[in-house]
Amino acid sequence: MLVRTDPFRELDRLSSQVFGTAARPALMTMDAWREGDTFLVEFDLPGVDADSISLDVERNVLTVRADRPAREGIAELVAAERPRGVFSRQLILGDNLDTERIDASYTSGVLRLQIPVAEKAKPRKISVSTEDDQRVINA
Repeated sequence: MLVRTDPFRELDRLSSQVFGTAARPALMTMDAWREGDTFLVEFDLPGVDADSISLDVERNVLTVRADRPAREGIAELVAAERPRGVFSRQLILGDNLDTERIDASYTSGVLRLQIPVAEKAKPRKISVSTEDDQRVINA
């Protein structure tokens, strides 16, 4: 069997995954960290209208979608470096996060999610009783 290969095809596939295409932009940069009992995620979405942002949670997968529409009515475009179109990104959230109580805010082009740690994942004390007294042991 003869297999024909194109060395540039793989390069095109990888570059479209990293940089996106005009139809499907790839840029939705984010930071994520934990502060105490809250997991925080921030997405950079400059120039995106807040009404075009949607958040969906299915099981433990969080999907963020946003739309930066194409410019219309421009007679002569000199430069177009900012991606436009629909952006989408999925995060797999651990079972230790409470996906029922996610708080989202959008200010100055930054989408901020605050996801609380689930009660079942927080450290707790378990009391152990003896005949003489009652002691508290960390679980």
